[in-house]
Amino acid sequence: MSYDPNAHPINPLPWVVWALVLPVIAMEAILSLGQQGILGGPAAVGWRMAAFQDYAFSGQVLDWMLANGRFPPEQLLRFVTYPFLHAGVTHAVFVVVFILALGKMVGEVFRAWAVLAVFFGSAIVGAAAYGLILNDPVPLVGGYPAVYGLIGAFTFLLWVRLAGTGTNQFRAFTLIGFLLGIQLVFGLLFGGGNDWVADLAGFATGFLLSFVVSPGGWGHVRARLRHR
Repeated sequence: MSYDPNAHPINPLPWVVWALVLPVIAMEAILSLGQQGILGGPAAVGWRMAAFQDYAFSGQVLDWMLANGRFPPEQLLRFVTYPFLHAGVTHAVFVVVFILALGKMVGEVFRAWAVLAVFFGSAIVGAAAYGLILNDPVPLVGGYPAVYGLIGAFTFLLWVRLAGTGTNQFRAFTLIGFLLGIQLVFGLLFGGGNDWVADLAGFATGFLLSFVVSPGGWGHVRARLRHR
């Protein structure tokens, strides 16, 4: 067996994963340090709430835009800024871990633009579902809808692989079933919001978008299914 002394002991992350993770880390670091009074002085304690006010997704703002037929760019921006805002350090850490893990697995197969399409497409559709299906005044923050989109893309990769081997394709949905089950249990035990609507919409978006943005697209999927 040959040994390459220049080989990385750990496969490096695709650059697009760092491009998604670093803003989350930077934003949470600034808001947390401000909240603790370490950065920005006394006024910084309110930075998180101010950021929520300006950049979190709001179903009420969406209702206003649809009712008035007006779509100011600064309000539309909320669809792509809310995934980088979090309720606290723990919230942000879990999102970062998921993006690193799933982004690596998806990013090693998908092109960078496809990873971005899945991430932001899932965030946008997740927010739209949250705003249109629910009448929840609580703003939507956090990267989970986009993370669930990456889970959808990862599920797609497993689904295609299982299709090529003739194995039961429903096994590909084990991860999403497990995560939704945990979310349900935590919601029943500790109470929870309606974020699951955005998460589920994000998963469906990531899975369906993968038919288009994955290498080879739908043609590759059809070929795999044909050779089962």
